[in-house]
Amino acid sequence: MSPMSIAVIGAGTMGGGIAISAAEAGVKTYLFDMSSDMLSRAETRAARYFDRLAEKGKLTVDEARAARARILPVRDLDAIAGAQIVIEAIHENLAAKQALLERLSGLLGPDTIVATNTSALRVGDLAGSLTRPARFLGMHYFSPAEINPLVELVSGPETAAASLAVAERFLQQTGKTVLRCKDASGFAVNRFFCPYANEAVRLMDEGIAETAQIDAVARDIFDLALGPFAVMNIVKPRIMLNAVQNLGDLGPFYAAAMGLQTAGGSDAPWAIAETPAALPDPVARVVAERLMAAVWLPVLDAISEGVAIPEDFDLGARLALRFGKPPVETMRAAGRGEVTRIVGAMAARHGQSLPEAGLERLFA
Repeated sequence: MSPMSIAVIGAGTMGGGIAISAAEAGVKTYLFDMSSDMLSRAETRAARYFDRLAEKGKLTVDEARAARARILPVRDLDAIAGAQIVIEAIHENLAAKQALLERLSGLLGPDTIVATNTSALRVGDLAGSLTRPARFLGMHYFSPAEINPLVELVSGPETAAASLAVAERFLQQTGKTVLRCKDASGFAVNRFFCPYANEAVRLMDEGIAETAQIDAVARDIFDLALGPFAVMNIVKPRIMLNAVQNLGDLGPFYAAAMGLQTAGGSDAPWAIAETPAALPDPVARVVAERLMAAVWLPVLDAISEGVAIPEDFDLGARLALRFGKPPVETMRAAGRGEVTRIVGAMAARHGQSLPEAGLERLFA
């Protein structure tokens, strides 16, 4: 049985999408934001979404109207006190999230599940702001949340198994595919996606290839519709920079490229030529191996740490990022010797040890 009601805090891109996803599945959804303008935009977005479903025959007009009505915009936090699950989806700022969670501690009942939609902050760093950390966990939706099927379900250091079970049932009932993962920087998907995009910028910074040329190589080796620069333009360079910087404590390999720091600071889109010149084969191979290494190395690091099982990195790559050739599959196809050569070169480049434990688990 679906929860009687949930609440989503933050009516921006992610919060609005989460609210639409829940309402479409029949869940009464309170959508809180302090801004009337943000709530109005979220309502308009929901109306357009459900109207399109009706136009396509996926919902009747009455069903679309009922789904829209299940989203209840509110500007008073007291209105969400009875929700069974509360999902925090405000901007990625540790202090702001901590302050919100402290406020929720005095408002919500003892059995309320509280989830954070953070994409990179550790659940454990937020849990201390709540009086009942056993009821707190991560639910990382991917954009657009009303369409993308994947949600990373993240267990914090004190999250109770019963809380995870309730959250997983809710996600499944709203049509989501759940990827359970450990509370680690970047979780499972951003752990490799951010370094991959960052390495693309490094290649540009070093003058090895242009943005469109790098995108073309990436599309080929991972069977993608869009390369890293095109995706960063959708995500926005400012947001991409923040996500990469949240991995910075993992070591030099994860440090933000200079070009990304510049682009993130201005939030200007990358210039991508429509018809780039073809790269000479040796240069294309350098780009391909650097991009493969930038995906494979963090996946092996994360497997070594037990962030998720190997197959779940492919699940995330396929569903959240639309990789036709996901990382674990491509590594196993290449073979341990080739993976060791390519990843070893990247690890040595940044003074990092080869993640032998990840290799052992991958090729066991």
